Amino acid sequence: MDVQALRHEICRVGRSLFERGYVHATAGNISVRLPGGEGFLITPTDACLGFLEPDRLAHVGAKGEPIAGDRASKTLALHRRIYDSDEEAQCVIHSHSTHLVALTLTGVWSTSDIVPPITPYYVMKVGHVPLIPYHRPGDPAAAEHVAQAIVHARERGAPIRAVMLGRLGPNVWHESPAAAMATLEELEETARLWLMTVPRPAPLSESQIDELRRHFGARW
Repeated sequence: MDVQALRHEICRVGRSLFERGYVHATAGNISVRLPGGEGFLITPTDACLGFLEPDRLAHVGAKGEPIAGDRASKTLALHRRIYDSDEEAQCVIHSHSTHLVALTLTGVWSTSDIVPPITPYYVMKVGHVPLIPYHRPGDPAAAEHVAQAIVHARERGAPIRAVMLGRLGPNVWHESPAAAMATLEELEETARLWLMTVPRPAPLSESQIDELRRHFGARW
């Protein structure tokens, strides 16, 4: 996509997430990496994702310096560290999705996997999602924790495409805004399933997960 198409795609994805309740009020943000090393587009600070305007999206340079548009979201530093740490990341989405935040309040499955691998599509489409300890919104320390999690996951041979910020919400990234949105949807729905099922379902077995690796290239 060219820059103008990416602007409209960010607005389309933001509106879709807002209308379906994955984001609310002015919570959440979306960014994309621009082609040719031209920096990034990111939603403005305190913007509602349901009512974004393409020409008002913040355009920042490779080092985060403002170029055009409204003032960038305060989470810009975190987005930039994700892009720096994962060259495959082309879009980052952050939300305050209800069930995922609730999960951090009631207790995640483990700090390395906030929910267990209970469905095949969670394993295939999302993968491992570590918990990042709570930091205030925009705190650069959170960005460093996320960067370390990305590096450690890659070293283990199971790269991640999402992290969960304690009490705040997930950050997911993928090759396009549409793919990142789909990852966020699958993650939030898995958290909802985990919270609503009593007794808790057993995770998929290692042999079942290995089958997903062999047939679908699951990164688990």
